[in-house]
Amino acid sequence: MTETSFRVGAVPGVTLSKWSRAWAERRADLPLEVVEVDPTDPLARVSDGSVDMVLARLPLATEGFSAIPLYEERVVVVVAKDHVLAALAPDEEVPLADLADEHRHDADLSPADAVAVVATGAGVALMPQSLARLHAQKGTTYRFVADAPGTTIALLWPEDRHDDDTDDFVGVVRGRTARSSRGRSRDDAPEEAPARRGAAEGKGGKGGTGKGAGGKGAGGRTGGPSRGGRSKGGGPRRGGTSRGRGGR
Repeated sequence: MTETSFRVGAVPGVTLSKWSRAWAERRADLPLEVVEVDPTDPLARVSDGSVDMVLARLPLATEGFSAIPLYEERVVVVVAKDHVLAALAPDEEVPLADLADEHRHDADLSPADAVAVVATGAGVALMPQSLARLHAQKGTTYRFVADAPGTTIALLWPEDRHDDDTDDFVGVVRGRTARSSRGRSRDDAPEEAPARRGAAEGKGGKGGTGKGAGGKGAGGRTGGPSRGGRSKGGGPRRGGTSRGRGGR
């Protein structure tokens, strides 16, 4: 059955703007469809086949899935605008210890509900910056928390899924060029495509001769706003054989 779109799930707060543009430039034949998924069980939509891949926050139980960590989100504390912390400069950071006596709503409420309560002047809430922006209300602001552990955004898909579309999207988020992002040309026989099992650890697989995608090469940074996982992708083909080294 011919696919009419490539469906990527994303938890709230995660945007694919840059990656969507890169995909549209490379794969005009297959539109990218972004689907918001439940942040409490983001892998469910991949398991039932309603999305092809998903961008979600770690940690997750990833058995049976390949996973590439892409970037980290910084944690902020959301406060009411008349809270003492709101008087800090926007670039000032709050030590976690300074919040020890605050009533935190993030442990027992969803991010949206926690921000709504904070807007009334009651307590504070810690969450990734992207969620603080997404759920911002007129009476709230936020400041970065200096020593709170960040959250990692990762790309996940079933580990037994090996196809050109999946490999193309992995190439997009890793920042590969259009020429080097594909595992093989679309005219190659399917059995010639090497399995890319190394993707779960953020490393490209080793290729044999004649398979341009498998060669070692330095991957670019991902499209994420912070540190992206470095990866190794394949080098471009020359004369139908692989050099064994990636692009310069």
